[in-house]
Amino acid sequence: MSPVAVSADRRFHRPHVKPARRRTAWRSVAVTGVKYAVLLALVLFAATRVQTFVQTSPLLRIDRIVMSGNQRVPTEAVSALLGGLHGENILSADLEAFRDRLLASPWIADASFRRALPSTLEVMVRERTPIAIGRKSGQLYIVDERGAAIDAYGPQYANLDLPIVDGFGAGKGDEAADTARGATAARLIMALRQKPAIAERLSQVDVADVHNVTILLNDDSAELRVGDEHFLERVESYLSLSSALHQRVPAIDYVDLRFDGRAYVRPLGKTGVPRAGHPKVSRVNDAEQH
Repeated sequence: MSPVAVSADRRFHRPHVKPARRRTAWRSVAVTGVKYAVLLALVLFAATRVQTFVQTSPLLRIDRIVMSGNQRVPTEAVSALLGGLHGENILSADLEAFRDRLLASPWIADASFRRALPSTLEVMVRERTPIAIGRKSGQLYIVDERGAAIDAYGPQYANLDLPIVDGFGAGKGDEAADTARGATAARLIMALRQKPAIAERLSQVDVADVHNVTILLNDDSAELRVGDEHFLERVESYLSLSSALHQRVPAIDYVDLRFDGRAYVRPLGKTGVPRAGHPKVSRVNDAEQH
């Protein structure tokens, strides 16, 4: 076999390696990184500019406050509580702090805000609902739907036609007991308000004993004992029997309605053996009246 001649030129024996491609890959990564860095820098710059604009632009300063929902609290009083908001940035103003100011007002039960860009702030107020006039130690005050005091009763509330609630300070007269009395009175009044015609007749409520609430109706001298539940049903029951009861007992001291389906009537000025801790009563069943 003849020997094969091999060229001495090593250029014909280079390995199949292409380092140029590696350099190209690194270059591509570097270019991509630079692009993202530049993009990030632009985003940060834009965000900084926007933040500066938002914080300093006079266009976003509160210059108008619109209020709604306030009837008992004068608009001027609400404006005074929110006076510090004028000129504040509408996006960064601490509205929660100003909400706390509003809630400190005895008449305001809740408040919320709504931003109307660029510079108007809307304030929605929900006031507490007066349902009665409480009487304690000779002082009168307005009672809300929870049975809590709103404000001292005065000439400014003369237009309120509300029932009187007595019994506060009875017994020990501690705050916890009076809170329970107020809550019971509120439950009764709100229950009767389901029937406005009945609620309008309510004249007085006595909650000295929260388990045996007594009431007086307009144009009716009889005291009604309604217990601590089913207030509306018991008053409706009495009203359905009222005419018949007054025909049988012209002068009524009280009517005990705590025994559902029955009414116990005590004539005025009568005495006798007490029943269940009360003076002697005449018993009248629903069935006897129909």
